Amino acid sequence: FFNNMDSLIATARSNRVSTTIAVQSTEQLKKDYGAEQADVITGIVGNIISGQVTGDTAKKLSEGFGKILQDKESRSISSSDVSISKSTQMDYAIPASKIASLSSGEFVGIVADNPEEKIALKMFHSEIQNDHNAIAEEEAGYKSIPEINRVSHADILENYGSIKADIDKLVRQELKKIDKRISGLPEDDLKQADTDEEMPGEDQGLKM
Repeated sequence: FFNNMDSLIATARSNRVSTTIAVQSTEQLKKDYGAEQADVITGIVGNIISGQVTGDTAKKLSEGFGKILQDKESRSISSSDVSISKSTQMDYAIPASKIASLSSGEFVGIVADNPEEKIALKMFHSEIQNDHNAIAEEEAGYKSIPEINRVSHADILENYGSIKADIDKLVRQELKKIDKRISGLPEDDLKQADTDEEMPGEDQGLKM
């Protein structure tokens, strides 16, 4: 969670820093940031890549991708003849139903460009094509990470005891400083007390 996420994105963009935000749905943004800021965040991002989502998220993505002119064809059949009429009308470029039915590895999205590098086709519907046989062959050749050093239970206890003793020493030093400040001793005596402080023995340690 980042406070003022919209300001972070805008500031990063002005300094030529790319920001990547990954969420499962717009509902997740609304839950964490509230409806108003979630709308701002989804509205200011330039590049959007989405896999299969449903509900309000799919609807908002479809609306964000916009509408394009699409050819429509209707056919009427009667007892005497068949009539076909063709027309064009504005409709969603990527319908919400298409986004909701994407398969694994399929993605839809839109990319941003700049004045020096125009992109003719900004929207896309694509699929990642993997060679599963080659991947399986590669994974079969993986080797286990070699064991560099074995840590025993005794090593863990020894390390725990060392940390506990260090904390014990720090606590005792601070308590001694507090006692001496209350007693009104000079600062030089306090520093000397820190120097004279020794590591306490096991039987002198704090019970933790």
